[in-house]
Formats: sequence, structure tokens, C-alpha cells
Amino acid sequence: MIRNPFDHNYFLGYINNVTPQYINVHFPSSVLLKSFIHKGEQLNGGLVGNFVVIEGHQYGFLGKILELSLPEKERLGLSERSFNNNDFHPTGKIEILLSFDLFEPSKIEKGLNSLPTIGAKVFVCPTEFIKQYFKGFGLKEEQKNNAPLINVGCLTYDKSAKIELSQQAIFSRHCAVVGTTGGGKSYTVSKLIEGLVFNKNKAVLIDATGEYHKHDEKEYSEKASILSSKSFLHYSNLTIGDLFVLLRPSGQVQAPKLMEAIKSLKVLKVLEENIDDDFIQKIDNETYSIKIANNRRENIILKRSCIFKEKQLMLPFNKVYNKFISEIESISSDFNINLLANQIVNECVRDVDWDNSNKWGAKFDIHLNNCISLILRINNLTHNPQFISIFGFDKLKSDDNELIIQLNNFIQSDKKLLRIGFEDVGYDFQAREILANAIGKYLLEISRKGVFKKSPIVLFVDEAHQYLNKEVKDEYFELTKLNAFDSIAKECRKFGLFLCLATQMPRDIPTGTLSQVGTFIVHRLINHFDKESIANASSSANKSSLDFLPVLGAGEAILMGVDFPMPLMMKFDKPIITPDSSTPEF
Repeated sequence: MIRNPFDHNYFLGYINNVTPQYINVHFPSSVLLKSFIHKGEQLNGGLVGNFVVIEGHQYGFLGKILELSLPEKERLGLSERSFNNNDFHPTGKIEILLSFDLFEPSKIEKGLNSLPTIGAKVFVCPTEFIKQYFKGFGLKEEQKNNAPLINVGCLTYDKSAKIELSQQAIFSRHCAVVGTTGGGKSYTVSKLIEGLVFNKNKAVLIDATGEYHKHDEKEYSEKASILSSKSFLHYSNLTIGDLFVLLRPSGQVQAPKLMEAIKSLKVLKVLEENIDDDFIQKIDNETYSIKIANNRRENIILKRSCIFKEKQLMLPFNKVYNKFISEIESISSDFNINLLANQIVNECVRDVDWDNSNKWGAKFDIHLNNCISLILRINNLTHNPQFISIFGFDKLKSDDNELIIQLNNFIQSDKKLLRIGFEDVGYDFQAREILANAIGKYLLEISRKGVFKKSPIVLFVDEAHQYLNKEVKDEYFELTKLNAFDSIAKECRKFGLFLCLATQMPRDIPTGTLSQVGTFIVHRLINHFDKESIANASSSANKSSLDFLPVLGAGEAILMGVDFPMPLMMKFDKPIITPDSSTPEF
């Protein structure tokens, strides 16, 4: 039950000016600006940024003091004597944040039904009154009794005002933790992860630098997937789009040939795994016999371990493809990437034979010449030690250290946190961006199938500016955007997959992604463009709060969002498990 907030021990002054943007308060005596002590609670005298309540006729109002000043006459005559004698009468500017029913204070409204009248009394907001509001942010009435809460910290000006927020309010419309280096982002992310784990919810963390490795030692953590050194993402789990980003084929000839080569190698995999006595028979190491009709069989010929097409019948190949099409076109289908360059050579034939339209044509040197650069890129890729360790070119898809297997095991297990470590992944050839985008795309695909609807999951992306808003160019300077996280932000809320982005450069996050974020935890920001990007993404009512950003201390932040009727200036508690993000000493 929320008690009456209008306590005369907390009286400040009277409203003397009302505008749609803000109101002014007159303090009858400067004594009212001193510290307030009431029932063991203490509110410090520095009132700028503090909450106040205003008593109206039918509604009460919660506001925040934006500035304090003296009238011109008193300001010119201010002296130590007048200060000690309290002979001055300050005024203040207040931003109205929300209104509430006088007779039922728990019933709050973000929109303002009316404004206070001239002469309305202003009081410092009691701690207990404001604490009750925090718990209900973002919740419907029927959710308030059983919603999981996270104890995140306290108000900056009142350490006794502990802030407990519902997970629903923080994550249900995606979340962004932003601020300059040293502002406390990593501690905040660790605190949020601890809250999720405590409430028995799942989280996946893409850890750019390995600073969250201390979580690996805890019982709630799945074995960490440290890419490149201990884990890998098998290349066959990449979508065709991801493979195109990796291999960068040009659109005219190379892209169609690459598509056909991958398709042929998937058919070859099917041939190797489905040999029987009837439909597929292996004659020798270079010949497969395919049943076309009851009394007819045709051969698929291999050359250099790849499917040979020059002047060969199309029918047996198409017969196998059509029979196993769902398996071949599945994201889980496998093929041998080490044969890809040779298969592209075999694909460089004319579409049909001039003498027999049922056969592929003769070798087509023009296409082969156009594909030379693609073949060289494939050979460079498949022999690059960094890419071999990241994408498992020399490993089986069924290996226990394969990332998708580890992800699926985590989703089905009782563990609550999976850390995907990028600390051993190099920065060359856009490997990190491509890898993170592939992980995001996989989670996007399985979320569309409803995997997370009954058990939502939060995807934390540390140093998000490294992965978002990235593009890959081919040799003709055509761009391919890496937009998996953008798609997650736009469509996955209803599927139970939520994003939490942590970055020191919000200006580098795509506008489309940032506009979908409902909760902002903003630590110290100094750069004008960073502040502008947050201001543009947040509601106009919160922009005045951003004036405090350059002066926030370590761990202090402004919390604002769609489900928060007002911005909160707060200090996050230190997490139990602190990230390894301290600055080395000289």
C-alpha cells in the first residue's frame, strides 16, 4: 500500500508559474533547502535532480527539480551574512514526470491529465513512496504480484531508495547499456546477468574480450564456448547468405556458380550417406548408380572427388535432389567445403548440350575465367589457419565442441548462462563481424520456430559497435549488410528472444536497431553525436535528463524507456561477479 506522499515535514514551497513544458516553484525560506530528516530517512540538501510531489485537486504530480536560482535582486546582494541568516528566497524549475490519483496513489498515468495550479504545494518525495513505483514499472495490474524483480541499485541522491525493477520492464522491448569507457557498463551488464540467473531465466552472452570469464566458474554457467581455441562454428551451419558474406562472390557469374557448387556437394553428401540396394548404389569410387525407373538406372560420375557435369545426364542428379530436397535445403545439411573450389570448376559448363538437351553442355572457359578470383578466395579461406579454427574446415559437424550443438544443449539444459567468448578470434578479414552475425542469424531462425516462446532468452552483445552496422564488399564493391541483430530487434520480441546491447559508441548502432530499443541504461556520455543518438531514440520527455550525462560518476546511469513513466538517475550496485575490465596501472 502506498502511503500519503504529502508530508508537511517534507514541505518545500509553492507553484508560482505553470507552462506545458515545466513549472516554477517558489521557496518561502532558504531553510527549506537544508537537509531533511524524517523517521530515520535523510535527503541531502543538493536538490537538483531530486524528485518532488505536488498536491493538486484531483491528481498529484511527481516531478524532478531541474535547476535552482535566486531572483535577480537577491543574487546581486548575496553575501556570507545573508546566506547564514537565510535571508534569500530561491526559485526552482521542475519537470512534471507523471500524475497519480490522490485517493489511489498506486494508480499512475504517464500522460498528464492536467497540470498543477498556481499556489499548489510542493514536497520532497518520500523514499518509500518512490520505491513502490519502481516495482510496478512495465507491468499490468495482474502481473504486479508475481513478476520477477531485479535489485539493480539506488537513487543517486538517496542511497536508502533501493531500486527493484521487473525483468519485463528492462528486457521486454530490448535493452541498451551505453556509456564511455570507464563509466560502468561492464558492471551493469554483469549485474543484469546476475539478476536473470537469480530469477532462473536464460541468457547468452557474446563476450568480445573475455572480461566476463569469471562467470564460467559458477554452477549456473554452461561450459564456455571460446571460439577459435576451444569451440568452432561449423561452416555448414552458416546460411547461404553467411557463406556469400564469407566468400564474397560477384553477382553476375560467381554467385550462381557458387550456389550450384554448394548444391552439388550437398547432393554428393546425400549419395555418400544413403547408399542402399535399390535407389542409390555405389559402383566404384567414381560412380554412383541411380534408379530412374523400374528397369532403368543412370550414373552420376565423380571427378577429383566432385560431381562431374560436362556432357553428363541431368536426370540422375535431379532425381536425387528432388527425393532429398528437404534434407539438402535444410540449414542443418552438410557438405565438404574443401571440395568447393574443384566443384566450381566442374560447374563451369554450358547449361545444356547442343546435341542433347537432357545433358549438361561442354566446358565453358568464359565462366571458368570469371570464377578464377572466387576459386582463389575459396582456396585462401580453406587454408587460412584462423578460419580453419573458427569455422572447423577440418572438423566434423557432430563434434562436441561445435557451437550450434553447444547452443542447443544449453537451451535444453538447466544451466542459465552460456558465454560465447570472442577473445581468441582475430580481427582480420571481418571474421568477428561475420561470426557474430551468423550466431545472431541462427538464434533468429530458431526463435521464429517458437523455441523461446515459453522460456524467453536474453542475448547480451558486449561491445556491440564491433558487430552492428557492418557491411562486406565484393570485388565489384557491391555491399552485403550484416543485419541479423537488426532483424532480431525488429521482429523477435514476440518470439521471446530479447537483445541487450552494450556499447561505448551508440552512434555506431544502426538507427533501425536503436529505434526498437525500449530501455536505455545510459552511463556517462560526453560525445555530442553519442548523446544525440540516445536523445533521438528516447522520448522527448526524457531529453532534459540527458543534460546530466557528462557529469555522471562511475556506476551512475540514467535509466529511461517505454515502460518507465519517468527517467531514473541511479547508481548501480556492484555485481557479485565483477568483470575483468579494470584499467592497468602504470
